[in-house]
Amino acid sequence: MKKISSLFILTILSGLTFAQKNNYNLIIGTYTAPGKSEGIYTYNFNSATAATTLKSITKNTANPSYVTVSPDQKFIYAVNETGATSTVSAFKYDAASGNLTFLNKVDSHGADPCFITVDTKNVIVANYSGGSLAVFPRKADGSLTEAIQVIKHTGKSIDPKGRQESAHVHMAIFTPDHKYLIVNDLGEDQTYIYNYNPAAKEKILTVKSVLKTHAGTGPRHITFSPNGKFAYLAHEFNGSITAFAYTNGNLTKLQEIGTTPENFTGRIDGADIHISADGKFLYETNRGDANSISAFSILPDGKLKFIETVSTLGKGPRNFSIDPTGKFLLIGHQYSNDVVIFNRDKTTGKLTDSGKRIEVGAPVCLVFN
Repeated sequence: MKKISSLFILTILSGLTFAQKNNYNLIIGTYTAPGKSEGIYTYNFNSATAATTLKSITKNTANPSYVTVSPDQKFIYAVNETGATSTVSAFKYDAASGNLTFLNKVDSHGADPCFITVDTKNVIVANYSGGSLAVFPRKADGSLTEAIQVIKHTGKSIDPKGRQESAHVHMAIFTPDHKYLIVNDLGEDQTYIYNYNPAAKEKILTVKSVLKTHAGTGPRHITFSPNGKFAYLAHEFNGSITAFAYTNGNLTKLQEIGTTPENFTGRIDGADIHISADGKFLYETNRGDANSISAFSILPDGKLKFIETVSTLGKGPRNFSIDPTGKFLLIGHQYSNDVVIFNRDKTTGKLTDSGKRIEVGAPVCLVFN
């Protein structure tokens, strides 16, 4: 009888463990200003079926367009993209319930923050309209202090449509070795590599080097391969991708490759770029008139080989994310107010429509945890 009971309990526990492994939180940052979103959304995502259920909505936070989760999974930080009054908000995060509890918010020190990153010590924000980069130390309770360092970029470039008349800091991410911070400035057509010294009292960031991109291309987002050897930079204005070799704070150009057909004449507006966890495939989205996602295989030397370009099945694809199992790729559409879920073939890298959608207002950022 005891053997049967033990076996029964073990079966139940195994089933619970399997269920837990199949369920992840999907956190969605949005624009609330159009009135179709209420804030930050937390969904349960079942990685076996791609089924989603709403767990919580964090209201009364304006335009939390980009969010990030602390390394210990206990806190979430969000930008509040509201022009000259923009702020950065800190929340306590309960992964089990999906609930976020507001802690505090501080001035972003630059208009329209559009990207946010965090480590155990600091939160770092890229301010688009303000053309600045701000560093906020984290307190023990997860709340933020006022900015300890603000770096203002002052350059410009040649875009004829007026999008490069001043600096526009668009992204700030740590290198895989965590010794440096990569910062893309879309307005200047430059990518900065900053030394990162979290133990410093004032100058946490100091410039190591600056890479000039092709004038008028608008460097937007960058991603690193899982092995830390390569980096891939997506340009907003022409949708091109620059492949780099990475070592010890240095980026060496390997390749430049396009993401739209040669005869494409519409507006491209490159958006986001990510690599599958196995390091085999890279994906990049375009907005504008394209509304497409392109897939590439990553060759052993770091160069890219084109696989396919398909419609994102929505308007204004912003951030996208591959679920932790690699089986699905989710794309948030800012203008058609939905997240489209694609099946992802882990062998070929190709995408097909799963038929599943998440209806949510102006989704901008998708984060699994």
